[in-house]
Amino acid sequence: MIAVLGSLALLLCVRQGAPDWTLFAAYAATATTPNTGGMSRARWTHLLKGDDKALHTANSFEQAADELCFMLGPVLAAFLCGTLFPEAGTLVGAVLLLTGVVLFTAQRSTEPPAARRSSARAPFRSPGMRPLLVVCLATGAVFGSLEVVTLAFADERGHRTASGAVLALQAAGSCAAGLLYGAMRPAGSARSRLPWCLAAMTALMTLPLLAAEVTGSLVVLAGALLIAGMATAPTMVTTMTLVQRYTPEERLNEGMTLAVTGLLGGIACGSAAGGWTVEHVTAAAGYGVPVASAAIALLVSLCTVVPFGLSNRSTDCLPTH
Repeated sequence: MIAVLGSLALLLCVRQGAPDWTLFAAYAATATTPNTGGMSRARWTHLLKGDDKALHTANSFEQAADELCFMLGPVLAAFLCGTLFPEAGTLVGAVLLLTGVVLFTAQRSTEPPAARRSSARAPFRSPGMRPLLVVCLATGAVFGSLEVVTLAFADERGHRTASGAVLALQAAGSCAAGLLYGAMRPAGSARSRLPWCLAAMTALMTLPLLAAEVTGSLVVLAGALLIAGMATAPTMVTTMTLVQRYTPEERLNEGMTLAVTGLLGGIACGSAAGGWTVEHVTAAAGYGVPVASAAIALLVSLCTVVPFGLSNRSTDCLPTH
């Protein structure tokens, strides 16, 4: 509710021409937006306890649904703002947020039972969790920088309004890959798969860089982003699977929130780094930021996540596929 009120306050401030500082104050309230993605994954873990194959499919479905929202959200917002009034996109977003959270919390049948105060180790103190959070931070930087740099590149080419559609293609690739990944039964443990997923993401992130530097074509870039996006969903699914395994069941919401916080922090850092590169170098060179961020995530996973394979749970609870 606080987040929704913050969005509404922001709309009023913009509509009434309030001082600039009020915009920042109003928007700060949206930081209280609940982590429904993490809570949803925690419910899947409770419902599918002991069924790693079903949990893998559920995590993949969640990631595909996230990407679908990222793909359709900007398109819907642009349509509403252009058809109705400039604040319509944010207003509808606030209404959808409130409606979705109310419907989600009303589903009592899927809610894990309330547990007594846990004596288990905090997720952040787990040796395997901290490097995984660094991976989340670096992965978030990939997403944040990719968005900012793409907006700048499209604007530089005189097609600013097309940037949303170009970014939607990246989300579409990730959505399709998430559904396909969920239907598959990958071999090996999630720990061993994570470096491979990150290696694929690092390699595919070079495609937008090459498209921007070599061709300078927004159309070619759109195709490169579509292909590059296919590595993000498998990476996120595998990462979240590990978070679920490294966190005690009674503190699962806490563990998932830490992971999402790492992603959001990475998005902020990546946006800043991408913006700085665009301003001081070129928009095309800005695509080097997501490549570097993905490479950092890969390096961290190779050096820490695999060696620290043990979690707060016993090793036989780790995924085997």
